[in-house]
Amino acid sequence: MFPRVILNGTMIKKSQQKKIISPCNYKERFFVLDTQELKYSECRPGKKPVIKGCIRLCSIKCVEIVFTDLPIPCSFKYPFQVFHDNHFLYIFAPDNDCRLRWVQALKEETKNNTLVEKYHPQFWMGGKWRCCHLSNKLAKGCHAYDPLGYASKKPLPGIPDAEAELHGALQKTVIALQNYTPLTNKELALQKDKVYTLVDTFQADWWKVQDEMGNTGLVPSTHVIENSGNNFERFEWYSKNMTREEAEDILIKEAKEGAFMVRNSRQTGVYTVSVFTKASSSNGEKHPGVKHYQIRQPKTGEPTFYLAEKYLFHSIPELIHYHQHNAAGLITRLRHPVTQAGGCSQAIAGLSQDEWEVDPEELDFGLEVGRGQFGLVLQGRWREKKVALKIIKQECMSNEEFKEEARIMMRLCHSKLVQLYGVCTQRSPMCLVLEFMDNGCLSDYLRNKKGALSQNAMLEMCLDVSEGMAYLEMSNFIHRDLAARNCLVSNEYVVKLSDFGMTRYVLDDQYTSSLCSKFPVKWSAPEVIRYCKFSSKSDIWSFGVLMWEVYTEGRIPYENRTNAEVVESLNAGMRLLKPKLAPESVYMLMEWCWKEKPVDRPSFALLLHELSSLSYL
Repeated sequence: MFPRVILNGTMIKKSQQKKIISPCNYKERFFVLDTQELKYSECRPGKKPVIKGCIRLCSIKCVEIVFTDLPIPCSFKYPFQVFHDNHFLYIFAPDNDCRLRWVQALKEETKNNTLVEKYHPQFWMGGKWRCCHLSNKLAKGCHAYDPLGYASKKPLPGIPDAEAELHGALQKTVIALQNYTPLTNKELALQKDKVYTLVDTFQADWWKVQDEMGNTGLVPSTHVIENSGNNFERFEWYSKNMTREEAEDILIKEAKEGAFMVRNSRQTGVYTVSVFTKASSSNGEKHPGVKHYQIRQPKTGEPTFYLAEKYLFHSIPELIHYHQHNAAGLITRLRHPVTQAGGCSQAIAGLSQDEWEVDPEELDFGLEVGRGQFGLVLQGRWREKKVALKIIKQECMSNEEFKEEARIMMRLCHSKLVQLYGVCTQRSPMCLVLEFMDNGCLSDYLRNKKGALSQNAMLEMCLDVSEGMAYLEMSNFIHRDLAARNCLVSNEYVVKLSDFGMTRYVLDDQYTSSLCSKFPVKWSAPEVIRYCKFSSKSDIWSFGVLMWEVYTEGRIPYENRTNAEVVESLNAGMRLLKPKLAPESVYMLMEWCWKEKPVDRPSFALLLHELSSLSYL
């Protein structure tokens, strides 16, 4: 009797890396589950499929969803695992419903097998389990395995509290305008463009939403938009009945570059963006004034909106959110939302001032430990804790730019990023209160340790930086000044990213500097040098140079060449030579980072996986 087919479909499999030297890769395969086996084949157009793997169902010991805090380097983002014959097969489904169907079906077919009592809910990476950090791949799991607990049974939402009952459960959905990383266990992570169920809006600034897995939590209300369309009256930048003349008076009085508001046009159903600029004329004279841009809709019948025709959006809040971070055809990006009563909003998104403002009386200032483009860094103490105090030179950065940098840093929280504890704006000059890193900047550390660093130590440094950059990439941030001098080393020899003074939050993964400001040529990608176009792919190029710095123990790249000579060499296709200490496999990754076309360079998520596979060697 032939086995009965239960499920089939296209998914992506990760290499099982059965041998220590096996490469890490991701390949699209056609999977078939029948009553005896799980098979996967390579599909070749016009040719018979070639079977690439077959797992007997009787050998399967565990089937479960994989949870991860890392970016996923392939196009399918919903992983699950099959543990069989002492091997782990990771499979990536195109959506959560597909993943749940496969997990349920596999659990049903294997429930009478000899199963594990515990399993590992996260990936095996870098020679250890990310969930429990055990370094034995076959170590007993750390989470109880329930062979009957079908993942397709989503948990029911919690019983609403009394306050929520008064407002009623709202049967609406919202779309995330941007990613959001929770800062407390009461909050929920958001993924841009995903749909969430709106549970409650009893707090104006924080809404409770539920994700597709049934998890609920609070999110900043400015990070989501109702799925019903353009309900944007709650946004601070909207002034419903503002005339053109009134808008000009308020914005000119505010006199801040990029101060803006959205108002109703004279034509019913049409909206206008009014923005203040200090733009200079060709002779260098400044002519401050207010520019007005009508929000238009192309005649396609679809509900899309644009200010610059190349950039279309499904809602006005999405359009405004995009142009808050990218000028993209406007005279300036929309920097400061102005309320109908006048005045720019200064609050850091998602945080009250009490949560990030540091009392200057609590700070003790010590010796200088470094200096950079924007000022000095001093050692200090705050609440009995050793901290770094980044003092901002007033001539280098305005109050608004300082608060924007703080706003960026307060959004970011990761073990491979230098942590911002708070800001002190009640004294002059203002300062950032940062995690103190005992071993200083990476470039100095490399030179001081010359001849004493092992291959494993150098690879770990690159892994640390790539993990931090993968987090920035996942959060839609670009660094724009990635180099060993802008990484710091902790007393536990962990390397962390620092100095986000040039960071730009982007939604289309590209930022063109309107001023084409200065940038470090020897660390910059060709498209940055030629067109001032920054992206996560230009950060990848810089990361390749940083790897070269690590494996040369702190040498300056192109140290005997001028910037002009470097540009000429890059245009001729020349690249940095292989460092003596770099294995061939590591130099191949550097060369991958230095591909001429940005599209040919890897993502940080993929690069992180490739570096992790090298740690097995």
